[in-house]
Amino acid sequence: MDISRGRCHFIPPWLLERVGAMGSLALDEQLRARRAAHALQPRNQAAAAVDVAAWTVHDAGSATTLPGRPARAAGQPETGDVAVDEAAASIEATLEMFADGFGRSSYDGKGGPVTISVHYGRAYDNAFWDGTHLVFGDGDGEVFERFTKPGDVLAHEFGHAVTEHTAGFVYRNQAGALNESVSDVMAACFKQHTHRQSAAEGDWLIGEGIFVPTIRARALRDMAAPGTAYDDLTLGKDPQVGHMADFIDTDEDNGGVHLNSGIPNRAFQLAATTIGGTSLEGAGQIWYAALTAGSLQPNADFVDFAAATIAVAGGHAEAVTEAWRAVGVMPGSQVGLPSEAPAVWVPAPRGADTVRVKRSGGFAGRTEEGELSLSDAESELRSLVERIDFDAAAASAAAYRQLPDMFVYTFRVADGDPITLPQQALSGDLHELASLVLQHGRER
Repeated sequence: MDISRGRCHFIPPWLLERVGAMGSLALDEQLRARRAAHALQPRNQAAAAVDVAAWTVHDAGSATTLPGRPARAAGQPETGDVAVDEAAASIEATLEMFADGFGRSSYDGKGGPVTISVHYGRAYDNAFWDGTHLVFGDGDGEVFERFTKPGDVLAHEFGHAVTEHTAGFVYRNQAGALNESVSDVMAACFKQHTHRQSAAEGDWLIGEGIFVPTIRARALRDMAAPGTAYDDLTLGKDPQVGHMADFIDTDEDNGGVHLNSGIPNRAFQLAATTIGGTSLEGAGQIWYAALTAGSLQPNADFVDFAAATIAVAGGHAEAVTEAWRAVGVMPGSQVGLPSEAPAVWVPAPRGADTVRVKRSGGFAGRTEEGELSLSDAESELRSLVERIDFDAAAASAAAYRQLPDMFVYTFRVADGDPITLPQQALSGDLHELASLVLQHGRER
């Protein structure tokens, strides 16, 4: 079999490797048919024809059809559903912060109504922006809590929507890491603004409270000290990096977008604490101005973004410059990457009857993999592999773009070359195959 021709979840891939989130895996297929690009009708236009709520929270009812049943809209009272009311409170606070802090009306800058879905899937360990909806799972209750519980998770996903409508950073490599970092910056501004903290008083933790109490973790990420947010037997150690000397060159996680975003995250934290005051009124204004100035290309790298922030920093240019230098990004120069070869996943052949699957991406940026011998597998699995057209699947991948915080899958059958596909490109058979192989990997 020749498979040599082989694309925004909140949880990064390496966490999913340790957690084994079957609910998240089984639901990925539902996303593949919802990628037609269409802009939400701007609030200021929609309101002229009908009274459109600034935001609406929908209840997906543990299903995967979006957006689900309308549960609460702007101006309506609490429902008693914890996830619905948490999402409502967070979107109200997020919209208020963007309006008062940045003078921005909704994610598109035109008052576009925000569509939110909660109770997505069963035990779904993720949150994402799919270009139309902000979507949140309930977590598995064993590792992850509700994804609506920490308000900064919603602010993070809303940040992806803002980035899509401004700089439009592609979700891969350094541009993808910037996409992730900008969302973390917005989440940090949101959290500190909500708690009325200065940059110096903030804890700089992203996703605090996303893990159940038995997990040894302070949060999902630490912007002040990337790589220190957790160290747990189930999760492993936080692998995020905070300096270009440690830059991770990899094909996983869309080129390490959740891993390397720690570098610009740390730069922002340094700039914010040096400038002083609140992050929203200080460094946040500089980062937002750079994002919206129109000078950045979708494939911008760290140096490009550093230069853009310095250009709009005014009297704080020196502080911003030193912040970028402190993380190894030298404005006006080429970004120096490690000389080692990229970490491309090409496992050694294990025989002609082996099928391997790897999944990366997601809000937590974890990587999960599994392997099965077809000679030992049930006949159902063998027939499943035989009926999948891997060549056609690989050829279809180019039609899809990778979106923030969504999963990416790599398949390898026998000694053929790996093929990599975004979750929305997977057929039902490919999802079933991935589910079986990854489950086997967790049980080993």
